[in-house]
Amino acid sequence: MAFSSFSARRGGAWPHSLLPSTTASSKSKHTRKPRRRLLLRDFLFANFFTIGLSVSLFFFFLLLLRYGVPHPITAGFKYSRSPIRFSKPPRKPVARKPGQNDDVSGAAVDITTKELYDKIEFSDVDGGPWKQGWRVGYKGDEWDSEKLKVIVVPHSHNDPGWKLTVAEYYERQSRHILDTIVATLSKDTRRKFIWEEMSYLERWWKDSANDKRELFTSLVKNGQLEIVGGGWVMNDEANSHYYAIIEQITEGNLWLNETVGVIPKNSWAIDPFGYSSTMAYLLRRMGFENMLIQRTHYELKKELALHKNLEYIWRQSWDVDESTDIFVHMMPFYSYDVPHTCGPEPAICCQFDFARMRGFMYEFCPWGDNPVETNQENVQERALLLLDQYKKKSTLYRTNTLLIPLGDDFRYVSVEEAEAQFRNYQMLFDFINSNPSLNAEAHFGTLEDYFRTLREEAERINHTRPGEIGSGQVGGFPSLSGDFFTYADRQQDYWSGYYVSRPFFKAVDRVLEHTLRATDMMMAFLLGYCGRAQCEKLPIGFSYKLAAARRNLALFQHHDGVTGTAKDHVVLDYGTRMHTSLQDLQIFMSKAIEVLLGIRHDKYDINPSQFEPEQVRSKYDVQPVHRAIMARE
Repeated sequence: MAFSSFSARRGGAWPHSLLPSTTASSKSKHTRKPRRRLLLRDFLFANFFTIGLSVSLFFFFLLLLRYGVPHPITAGFKYSRSPIRFSKPPRKPVARKPGQNDDVSGAAVDITTKELYDKIEFSDVDGGPWKQGWRVGYKGDEWDSEKLKVIVVPHSHNDPGWKLTVAEYYERQSRHILDTIVATLSKDTRRKFIWEEMSYLERWWKDSANDKRELFTSLVKNGQLEIVGGGWVMNDEANSHYYAIIEQITEGNLWLNETVGVIPKNSWAIDPFGYSSTMAYLLRRMGFENMLIQRTHYELKKELALHKNLEYIWRQSWDVDESTDIFVHMMPFYSYDVPHTCGPEPAICCQFDFARMRGFMYEFCPWGDNPVETNQENVQERALLLLDQYKKKSTLYRTNTLLIPLGDDFRYVSVEEAEAQFRNYQMLFDFINSNPSLNAEAHFGTLEDYFRTLREEAERINHTRPGEIGSGQVGGFPSLSGDFFTYADRQQDYWSGYYVSRPFFKAVDRVLEHTLRATDMMMAFLLGYCGRAQCEKLPIGFSYKLAAARRNLALFQHHDGVTGTAKDHVVLDYGTRMHTSLQDLQIFMSKAIEVLLGIRHDKYDINPSQFEPEQVRSKYDVQPVHRAIMARE
């Protein structure tokens, strides 16, 4: 022992010890001190540490009573995931409204969806031309000081599976839509477009010639074409697990960044059946700054529109630091098609969907009045009719910057259709822009154009209501927390059945998720901890199947996939893809374990695998079979 060896070297003594010595050498030649003094000294030496600790604790508690509990040194240095995205300093604390957000442990907000649902009567009153709203009007002087800025955003919603499979949609429509976008936008720099689904873009990219790829990239770089969201699909937000959501957005964004060299910062989710606050949190953590949503309960839209709260800051209910705030634009009307996006009167808006003119494959307007070609004789009458809808819609929002989506499911499938839309709208825009008395300007734009223009106006004009908490990131808008479930698009039609429909497919989705995660871990072991050449050979050879598994999982997160709302043969296609990937991952994991353990097989061995999954499925839509564990010699 150290003490023993120390004593041996020092002659068995502790010359510097605080304890009293009992050896003969400790005797003193001086006169003996009084006994009481010696007892006090012995007591102090024997209880030195106890006395010191007691004194320290006494002063410590004295300081606590005087100054309170001290804060950590790092408390003043808040960490931000994306410090370069916002130029404004953090907002100063705002006093809570009396009676609002009584839970002091939560974030302070202006609106909660729970309060909205408790307040709304859900009476479904007929509002006239805008059936789910009211008769919208305006005075006429709302744009005297700040003219109306209308940004029309052409788009095409491409479901990666719904009535047809993803492969069928691609061959019949999506590949032609992407060809059309490149051809028509390159003719006029004033034309703009947005695209969302990377699952189609990736396949189109592989099939396209280099010159078409370069033209596509140049359109993205010069701002005519914006990639919004950039996920593999536009995922569902009720059934999809957060791991699968992260995977599908990562897969799409990684491919986009490596191929085109851009990373989206605006989210576009016009078709999921309700919206989760978790999705807003994930998007903000991924670096997104703005998001657009559409399918929320029609009575909730009406309530928000009445108070001009359709644009807000979405805040997590627990986020007292406002570190996850994200700006949201909610579309106000029934759908994202042209009749329900230009203004509150669909019968009029449908007349400006020029793909419904004779000669195209789309149905005529169900309200009777169909669109006509714009020319010099009718341009004034048509432009004023359209501008009236724009002005009515703008009264539902706080700013004079207005977003008008222009598209529908699988639109712009031909050059002729795209030219009809761009040509007619440009003539209408030219008339509006050439008449200053209208106090309005209109042009094509992207989602980024809209959010940038809106933020610029919010910097110049304060739209904040008295007593409003808002946010320090974008001024002039209320803060909101909560989610938007359950969705109803009309009457009592609540979209809740898809929470549980097609349970076998939902089960395979979860099994594929955790198997993919386990495979990623096994891959890390092979590449990070194994030094043999075989450890690199297996992952490299399997990488394309791993990528396919990620994409098949991502594909099923589509809002018509995991929800079960697609046609039967489409769901069968999803299931087959997931089942194939599940089998591939299980085979890889078996081989990876053998490689890590150094197990080698003869090349003529019929059944070389010594490790098999405990749970197997013969098909994607049957119950799994559990294997019994066999102990081998």
